[in-house]
Amino acid sequence: MDFGFYLPCYWPDTSYPVQRLYQEMLEEAKFAEELGFTAFAIPEHHFLNTLVHPNPLLTAVRVASVTKRIPIITAVMVLPLHDMRMLAGEITQTDCLTDGRIQVGVGRGAFRYEFDRFGVPMEEARERFDDSLRLLIKLLTEEEVSWDSKFYKFESLTITPRPVQKPCPPIWIAAMHEASISWAVENGYPVMTTPLRDPFAAAKMQADAFTAAKAKNPAKPVRMSMLRNAYVGASEADVKEKVGFGLTKQRQFANVFNTPGEVHRGKIKLLDIPVTEEEIANNIIIGTPDRCIEMLERYETLGIDNLMLNMNFGASHRDVMRSLELFATRVMPHFA
Repeated sequence: MDFGFYLPCYWPDTSYPVQRLYQEMLEEAKFAEELGFTAFAIPEHHFLNTLVHPNPLLTAVRVASVTKRIPIITAVMVLPLHDMRMLAGEITQTDCLTDGRIQVGVGRGAFRYEFDRFGVPMEEARERFDDSLRLLIKLLTEEEVSWDSKFYKFESLTITPRPVQKPCPPIWIAAMHEASISWAVENGYPVMTTPLRDPFAAAKMQADAFTAAKAKNPAKPVRMSMLRNAYVGASEADVKEKVGFGLTKQRQFANVFNTPGEVHRGKIKLLDIPVTEEEIANNIIIGTPDRCIEMLERYETLGIDNLMLNMNFGASHRDVMRSLELFATRVMPHFA
């Protein structure tokens, strides 16, 4: 099990200069690579202050400019919200500008608030995703493509430029449920998943579904990456503060996930939910270095290939940098 670093650009205080937020993200990315993290992941979200990346490919190009070698993965591009003819060109251009470091995580989307504001019926998300994925792969791997479906009709189209990576940048499938995870493995796609801030049992369910699907498809050389909130604290007081931030993040998430959402000027209203700080502390990977090692040993038994860590769910830039260093020097060696 190796470790990646998630770059969310979480913006809880919208009076904070967003340019500084992005600069801090770049400093964290550069430091994470130097410390031995194996990949970056960048989300896509719109109109919200939780994850400020309306174009993760644009972010990926900037991250590549300050780092040297590790893959940069979109986590994830929401295919039903894009035109595949435009997205394919943006992916291939990003592949060129990052010297072949981009990898493309794709999903059908989860925030009804975003779908409603783009005028895309969320009830069509599955159908749109399936059609879009097939078309995207064809556009990335072939020339003079024609297509005739419910959502696209065109003839003889070639995306330029062509990708650096052949036949195209690796494509990951975002999946949270057993059936979706099994489908991805059966079709030869690496899987990215997350139990969010749910209990460990949710992580185990996802990992078990992946393991079972691999056992049925031994010829598919696929990997699994799991995203989890994580933070290595310098003290018990530091840990307690960050647990509180984790609960705040969950209250925001609950307000836009599969709901119409309550948002004012991009800032999500906190929703009252039946979750306690104690539950958050047990569900995410947080604590002193020894406590984090103890929690991670459970994940190591699940057969996860990569654990993608989100340390920025309210912590200051200084605290994220300190957590990164503590993780790399006190926790990561235990799993080398």
